[in-house]
Amino acid sequence: MDEMPQDHRPVRSVRVLLAEDQGMMRGALALLLGLEEDIEVVSQVGRGDAIVDAALASRPDVALLDIELPGRSGLDAAADLREEVPDCRVLILTTFGRPGYLRRAMEAGAAGFLVKDGPVEELAAAIRRVLTGETVIDPALAAAALSAGPSPLTARERDALNASVDGATVSDIAAALHLSESTVRNYLSSAIGKTGTRNRMEAVRAARRQGWL
Repeated sequence: MDEMPQDHRPVRSVRVLLAEDQGMMRGALALLLGLEEDIEVVSQVGRGDAIVDAALASRPDVALLDIELPGRSGLDAAADLREEVPDCRVLILTTFGRPGYLRRAMEAGAAGFLVKDGPVEELAAAIRRVLTGETVIDPALAAAALSAGPSPLTARERDALNASVDGATVSDIAAALHLSESTVRNYLSSAIGKTGTRNRMEAVRAARRQGWL
């Protein structure tokens, strides 16, 4: 009687890249997904600016990306993957279920958006579903995004707010964005007005809460 093969994986497993900056979470996700007989985690990274290179090297079918990563956000990396590795489907998996993040993820070409509090079985099912061409979105977050509406901030207003962190001066922001100081002040003033806040740091916090940054 022939022995059963040791590896019961299908001939063609779904190849997954995992990007998560918390090492313990990354290891746990890789372990749990690896228990699925049709899923293989082929690459793990802890930085957003390492995602594209890792994907080019490992050629995953699905990239599972956190949003808040050092070096480059998962949302920006999703857009990079769309250009550099177009055959790779992107699933955003995040602690922060913010409507603005969902809209930005879809604009970046992500095929799905899930929050981290779901069971791994649902995550595995979502990986399989996006591979077939489906779009998978957390239902509660989808409803919140529809009621919240789009971000009122322009791309340049977002840039100016993002450049405002860590105590950057208007001069610093102007140099970083290659704009005049008066233009930067106009963008910041407009962003403050749209967020209903009193200053640019309050505007940054308000925009982050909404997922607009």
